[in-house]
Amino acid sequence: MVVLEKVSRFLNQILVWIAGCFLALMMLLTCANIFMRIVWMPVRGTFELMGYGGAIVTAFALGYTQTKRGHIAVDILVLKFSQKSQRILNCINYFICMIFFTIVSWQIARYATTLLKSGEVTETLRIIYYPFTYSVAFGFAILSLVFLNDFLKSILQKVEEKK
Repeated sequence: MVVLEKVSRFLNQILVWIAGCFLALMMLLTCANIFMRIVWMPVRGTFELMGYGGAIVTAFALGYTQTKRGHIAVDILVLKFSQKSQRILNCINYFICMIFFTIVSWQIARYATTLLKSGEVTETLRIIYYPFTYSVAFGFAILSLVFLNDFLKSILQKVEEKK
């Protein structure tokens, strides 16, 4: 369990750092595009690059955000339940989310394989799609790992309470 948590934390730290670098590059590209639009001609392919960058930033930040409990949660009803009921609901939620995002990751990876086989490229810059699609699938796989870690913590917490 401790190893899983350390691996999850390490991978999420790397991914959030990469996401931050992509975000900084996106900001520079936006500024350059605005400046070039005023001076001469906009940067070619900005729309494509911003789309790819946004996908990477979002997918790579999901797991880290989950570890920090940064996602929005509407728990107005759940807070009225007992602590035991809340823990059970959290456990069920972590399990369902883990399964869901594992399936999402798998399906995105399948789509990336289809893109790889077809040789699909972007319209303006002729950039291949599949590396970005595999990256998004990897981000969702790491999110699933975080949910697995949370699920196992919830289960172990329940076992310790029964002792």
